[in-house]
Amino acid sequence: MRAFKKIKFIEVKSEIGAGTRGASMGPDAIKIAALDYGSTMFRQIESVEVKNENALLFESPGSPYAKRIKGMILMYERITTEIKKTLQSNGFPIVLAGDHSTAGGTIAGIRAAYPKQRLGVIWIDAHADLHSPYTTPSGNLHGMPIAASLAEDNLPNRVNKPDKETAELWNALKRIGGISPKIQYRDLVYIAVRDVEPEETSLLKKHNVKMFTANEVKRNGVERIARDALAYLNHCNLIYISFDVDSMDSSISKGTGTPVRNGITEKEAGSLLVRLIQNEKVCCFEVCEVNPTLDKENLMAENTFEILQKVVSQLIN
Repeated sequence: MRAFKKIKFIEVKSEIGAGTRGASMGPDAIKIAALDYGSTMFRQIESVEVKNENALLFESPGSPYAKRIKGMILMYERITTEIKKTLQSNGFPIVLAGDHSTAGGTIAGIRAAYPKQRLGVIWIDAHADLHSPYTTPSGNLHGMPIAASLAEDNLPNRVNKPDKETAELWNALKRIGGISPKIQYRDLVYIAVRDVEPEETSLLKKHNVKMFTANEVKRNGVERIARDALAYLNHCNLIYISFDVDSMDSSISKGTGTPVRNGITEKEAGSLLVRLIQNEKVCCFEVCEVNPTLDKENLMAENTFEILQKVVSQLIN
């Protein structure tokens, strides 16, 4: 039996970390898909919404190397509080997020709840999200949550020179929750990552980060990938799964900000997540980057809802 008693949806309708507008509508698009399917899931499971800072989108982004980072610090703090509270009351948080930047706050919340536990992260995404203000090509914080969690500046590969205030704000972001670094490279598994910059590749090679490509998922099958990923993290006390919908192939994931070719299918994604979520060390699940403004007929949200429904059913049974 798992230690938690009940699932709780935590809605994070934030998109200040993205370069494309619309991801904040993702959680509601998933709810609309549920209605279209006649599902009562969102009526049966408690849900709480974390206050967002999307009003900042109408203001100057600030530093070109860490856009809207002051707002992101506020988001991290709020998410940390909500995740910590949910876990400490034996809940299982399922985070429905806008852009992927706020996942750093989710990780901070898990560590705040369990400061002495070793946390494994399974990051299912087309992107490694390993940039810092010193390496980012865009300045968008949704490319930085793993770096923030690792407290990784990647100074040997720096291409940018952030000013002092930006550097201080980045350091503050890394320290939220009172633990830094929050995870170790050895406790990180990537699945379906296929769009990385040279600065990120350098880190992945240097630290020999465990990666399963989308082609490996297809070639070896979901069961083996899930088994190998969980075995690799067997030394961890807890596991967090973060699912960015752009991990799926761009033929499927049109309704997301940064689609990438040669990803996994929605069937592979659903089967993989169901298999992973069976592990009793999994303490939190997150889904993000559904953007209905880029979609037709809410298809991305419908695919995501079907996957989410499978995950929830597995947790309840």
